[in-house]
Amino acid sequence: MTARLDRRAFVAALLEDRGDLLVVAGLGSPAWDVTAAGDHERTFPLWGAMGGAAMVGLGLALARPHERVLVVTGDGEQLMGLGALATIGVAAPRNLGLVVLDNQRYGETGGQPSHTAAGVDLAAVGAACGWRAAATVRTPDEVAAGVALARTGEGPVLVVAQVAAEPAPLVLPPRHGPHLVERFRRAVLGPSGAGGAG
Repeated sequence: MTARLDRRAFVAALLEDRGDLLVVAGLGSPAWDVTAAGDHERTFPLWGAMGGAAMVGLGLALARPHERVLVVTGDGEQLMGLGALATIGVAAPRNLGLVVLDNQRYGETGGQPSHTAAGVDLAAVGAACGWRAAATVRTPDEVAAGVALARTGEGPVLVVAQVAAEPAPLVLPPRHGPHLVERFRRAVLGPSGAGGAG
């Protein structure tokens, strides 16, 4: 396998100066990577619901059309939820970016090779499903463009980052579900929790 991107460095670049960005962090390593870049009240890390990160992001993007929503997930989770790529392509939320950290492994079940290791191209799937833009980031020289597309491109946009499979130290987000929900709700809707749609 050729050299691949450092996942923590890529996510750090993705979330640098994030401002009011709303972030959904997928199950497992993506949530650790996002937390390593800085725990934030406008991040909603998933501790479960494998395969659901993209659809959570879609719901959030539709509910908050004037705010940028970024989903960060892994190839294993996105492969489990391939239908989400079609649904998002049809819904066409202009404010949604999806980043897939593709290490070609099913990290949550023991590191077995995922289907992307066998040639499944998630960016091509996104393009076939009608996403406005779908790109693969393979080299450090492509990181800045990939980050810009994910953060500001007219959505829905899909960026697949080919990252190394080496494990990184665990940096866990808060684990208490009600706390995460309430923290995120207050960050999005304000102290009363009654703010209207974007």
